[in-house]
Amino acid sequence: MESKNTQLNNEWNFQDLMKEQLKTLSLRAKEKHTENKRFFSKLKKRPPNNLDYTMQELHQAEFKKTNCLDCANCCKTTGPLFTNTDIVRISKSLKQKPQKFIATYLRIDEDKDYVLKQVPCAFLGADNYCSIYNVRPKACREFPHTDRKKFQQITNLTLKNVAICPAAYNIVEDMKRRIKI
Repeated sequence: MESKNTQLNNEWNFQDLMKEQLKTLSLRAKEKHTENKRFFSKLKKRPPNNLDYTMQELHQAEFKKTNCLDCANCCKTTGPLFTNTDIVRISKSLKQKPQKFIATYLRIDEDKDYVLKQVPCAFLGADNYCSIYNVRPKACREFPHTDRKKFQQITNLTLKNVAICPAAYNIVEDMKRRIKI
């Protein structure tokens, strides 16, 4: 059994490692962009029969070693889309009328979707915990979408997410090694 000091040192090492990964993530994603785009283009044309299964396997393996609380880069740099269902559920949890929730936290973007007025997300704490985690938007629950069915249909979204999420970056790199197209 590990001692408390060993556990704390491991936690700090993971957090330091994550900070280092985040510093270089955007550059690494940019360097791989053309390669990834080419790979995804081929994937769309001829998706393997077991693609969904493979993606779920890769997703689960990555999130066994990646703790979102060490990162929260998605919450710090981007905002999710809020569906009407999300708005009703979250406002009810906050004991607010939906219109008050919208006025306080959201704006309508160029695609006519509700998004956060500002990032980092107002619900993200300094400890990277989400204050509305149990009622968070569907987009947050599903992020980075790497275990979604018919994965080949969301490759444009994945191209964006590899620059935001170290786990998505790692999953795509593992995917390219595993799936030969």
